[in-house]
Amino acid sequence: MQPCRLAAYDIACRRGDRILFRGLAFELAPGDVLHLSGPNGIGKSSLIRILCGLLRPFYGHVEQAGRIALCDERLPIDGHQPLAQALDFWRRIDAGIGGAGEARADFGLEDLLDVPVRYLSTGQRKRAALAQLAASGAKVWLLDEPLNGLDSHWGAAAQAAVEAHRAMGGIAVIASHQPLNISRLTSMSLLDYLP
Repeated sequence: MQPCRLAAYDIACRRGDRILFRGLAFELAPGDVLHLSGPNGIGKSSLIRILCGLLRPFYGHVEQAGRIALCDERLPIDGHQPLAQALDFWRRIDAGIGGAGEARADFGLEDLLDVPVRYLSTGQRKRAALAQLAASGAKVWLLDEPLNGLDSHWGAAAQAAVEAHRAMGGIAVIASHQPLNISRLTSMSLLDYLP
């Protein structure tokens, strides 16, 4: 795995007329995991979107090395296709841009591969999104509430996938209300960056 890096410098986020947070900074190296915490509406999801380039910071900048993959509440796979076909679409794209799929975690989807994605339960859809992320080959994982909709077994499997990614030199940033059991985990409360 090639070296990766993710750093935020003096980030401020504005949504509408409101500054959500300011002065936020961190630097992550291979093997690091950052847990973003704070109450709803404080800006965790906005920060994840800033880190992956979907939202511009109001102030500050982000630097990264290594391909980024995002897992949030928007399922990245076609709801009208069977699950196997929908996942295969992303495998082909990721393979075309150097995706290696180093962390092929078992998310218990084998019996669901012929089911159209739109018929999957909330937990099954979350597991499909995590499987797509794990197979992407991306060096930097951005996860927004990855344990929502998962029972304790699949929540542990999701954390094990992040642990394997971290152990192989990847980086993860996780916005979550749930406690996490992952090595080299650093916590950052967005409450500390209120304006």
